[in-house]
Amino acid sequence: MELSLFGYIEDLQELAIIERPVRRSLKTPEEIERLTVDEELNDIERAVYLLSSGQDIQGTSVVANLPVLIRQNPSETLRRVVPKIREVLHVAGVEMQLTAAYSFLTILQEESVPVHSYCLSFLQIILQNLEHRDIGVSNAWLDTLLAVIDVLPKETIRHEILNPLVSKAQLSQTLQSRLTSCKILGKVASKFEAHIVKRDILPLVESLCQDVEYEVRSCMCRQLELIAQGIGTELTKAAILPELIELARDEGSSVRLAAFETLVNLLSMFDHDDRSQIVLPMVKSFCEKSFKADESVLTSLSLHLGKLCHGLQGLFTQEQHMWFLEFYKKLCRLGLHQENGHNDNQIENMELEKKYSTVRKNCAYNFPAMVVFVGAKNFHIELYATFFCLCHDPDVPVRYTIALGFCEVCKLLGSNVYLIHKELVALLQDDSLEVVDALLDHLPETLELMTSGGDNSGLENKLMIVPDLVPALTSAEQRVANSLKWRSHEKLLQKFSCLPHIISSDQIYYRFLHRMFTIILNNNVLPVQKAASRTLCIFLRYNRKQEQRHEIIQKLVEQLGQGKSYWNRQRFLDTCEYIMEFFSKSFFCKYFYLSVLELTSDPVANVRMKVCYMLPKLKSTLKLPADKHLLQQLELCVRKLLCQEKDKDVLTVVKRTVLELDRMEMSMDAFQKRFFEKDLLDQEKEREEHLLLEMEQIEKEKQQSEARSSNEKSYERKRRDSKTGSALPKSLPTVISGSSSGTQTVVSRESKKSKLIRSQSFSNQAIHPKHSPLEKGTNKSNSVIGVGKNVLLPFVEDSLKARTGSASASVSFSSTTISSSRGPGNTVDQKTNGSKEMQSRKLSLKNRKQKS
Repeated sequence: MELSLFGYIEDLQELAIIERPVRRSLKTPEEIERLTVDEELNDIERAVYLLSSGQDIQGTSVVANLPVLIRQNPSETLRRVVPKIREVLHVAGVEMQLTAAYSFLTILQEESVPVHSYCLSFLQIILQNLEHRDIGVSNAWLDTLLAVIDVLPKETIRHEILNPLVSKAQLSQTLQSRLTSCKILGKVASKFEAHIVKRDILPLVESLCQDVEYEVRSCMCRQLELIAQGIGTELTKAAILPELIELARDEGSSVRLAAFETLVNLLSMFDHDDRSQIVLPMVKSFCEKSFKADESVLTSLSLHLGKLCHGLQGLFTQEQHMWFLEFYKKLCRLGLHQENGHNDNQIENMELEKKYSTVRKNCAYNFPAMVVFVGAKNFHIELYATFFCLCHDPDVPVRYTIALGFCEVCKLLGSNVYLIHKELVALLQDDSLEVVDALLDHLPETLELMTSGGDNSGLENKLMIVPDLVPALTSAEQRVANSLKWRSHEKLLQKFSCLPHIISSDQIYYRFLHRMFTIILNNNVLPVQKAASRTLCIFLRYNRKQEQRHEIIQKLVEQLGQGKSYWNRQRFLDTCEYIMEFFSKSFFCKYFYLSVLELTSDPVANVRMKVCYMLPKLKSTLKLPADKHLLQQLELCVRKLLCQEKDKDVLTVVKRTVLELDRMEMSMDAFQKRFFEKDLLDQEKEREEHLLLEMEQIEKEKQQSEARSSNEKSYERKRRDSKTGSALPKSLPTVISGSSSGTQTVVSRESKKSKLIRSQSFSNQAIHPKHSPLEKGTNKSNSVIGVGKNVLLPFVEDSLKARTGSASASVSFSSTTISSSRGPGNTVDQKTNGSKEMQSRKLSLKNRKQKS
């Protein structure tokens, strides 16, 4: 075996054999000559030439390009090209026929020609090709005709379509012709009055409903819904309902299924007696027979069961209600346990397993309708076990479908929504990311319904679900992040923006916020990073602790704005755009404005260019005259860029931005008509930011007051213990100290209560403001501090007096407690009384000594 430069010779020979068909597929010079067209011909002439003497592929190309020719030159195309197409279609192949049907439909949808011209040029071509021997081609032309019927006038439909239809619907015609007639009858019935339908169309309908072929009977049965909508309720009851009853007893399963579906869709057109006496027993019998003997229709039956139960609501007896409910439960378990004569060991046919899985998926789709059927009060007893099984079904499509309707189930349950919170956690932790993705579209609404749970049990529901919900959300995010489905990851991060309305600020800070930082710093997908950045800004917006807010801002500036990677610095600019969107102008200028301006001197040109694009937005955040120094900084940076920038692209952006900055008008501190709406919105944001600070101050004061009251109570206990252990004089009753301590406790309780009432009233004012935000930012904050000081005075004085009293003797202690119980306003009297008593005691001691 010889070895060449490219391998063994035998291997090269095999490659040559493989390449031979490719060489044969190339066109010969003669074929190229036949395909060549004179370049001087215009579009119309070229189309006529190719249709007359070209090959099939060239003719198909002309037919496909027909809508373009109609738009460019409609009159010439209709006069010269369309007749040629009509001639060619008689002998054309399948590909050209399908292309022509599609092109004709496109011309109709684009309304390129008037309806009258369309009928004259295209309608006869469509009708001639309806009976093509190829079923696919015939169906394509039929779809085009059904679309054309919508725009045709009545007279045209009567003469061109309805009259020839009488002969084509006869038994002597082909099966395809009769099937086509059924669909056309269903379409034209809505175009005429009821008496014309009764006279001209219903006889043909009855004939086709009794056709010898089950395909025709089934097809005509499915058109009865359209015919019923065209003839009204009375004629439907007289003419359509008897046909449906007869078709529901047909020997063909497809015919019975078509009758069942049509009955379900027409429930609203039947009166109460017809539904209760005719439809309900017939449907129940159909369900029983299908479950026992005709498994082929279970898929469609399970799909329409929810609509059936909803349409017959209020007609069921208690026994019938329980029967349909149990029937639904059996369908939900079909293929999982021993149902319908099968069990897990006997199911060997994969098609049967797939069919059972589809039945359970349809049951999951109909679950909200069954919740309405049972009622929210009876959900726990009647349907919870079934819901649990559907949420833990072994097939992913079933769990995916139940996840899609989970939010709807939450709405229907109302205050009983807490019953299914474990199933929400289970679906969030599902192994399939498709199931998790199905929950994301309505996740904010679902979480809000879960945690609110009606009017009365919102707090209880939060305490119950949040401990399980937070780990489930974090684990779902981790699993989506580890997958390659970055769009699902982006969607999940966007939905996390609802969490400030669901869980506390501390839980967001410790469980989610740092994760957003990690994604911004380490993820490689730009949409995911932007979604994390946006959600982080919303978390910052609703954070209620100033220390945490400052820490987040510092991290943003240091790790992103001053990061080593230019990519992180660009993400900092994206974050600043979100900050401008969610926060007030003053907040952005205080924490981020100068950090953004510093990036105008960034070593990377892309970062400088991104900052240049942001300069108009930066200027729009300024208010004169308060932000005059920031405006000077901006102008200085722009001049520096114009003088020192070396990159051509950045310099081009800078020059364009300078022109835009010159045209911009500055916002003033006072309201202006030009910026009234924007200023009002910014003022509302600033007011909410002040409210967050005030609420934080109120919470701190409450915590301090609670800490003081607990310290005072512990001190009171110690003092009582020390008093009971010490020996008191008999002349002084011990009840006095007890009463004083009780009085002091009452005073402390009253002061604590007054402070809490004031803080609560202030918080209510903060939630429902009556003043402007600027007044709130000054007056209210001062009032809060003043209230706090006034309330703290009694506690300080009482504690000081108690400490001095405990260090003195028992007699003086009791006297001090008596004086302290009089209130903090009598401190001068207490001192004078104490000094007089001491003087009288000294005098009495001197007299005793002299006597002795």
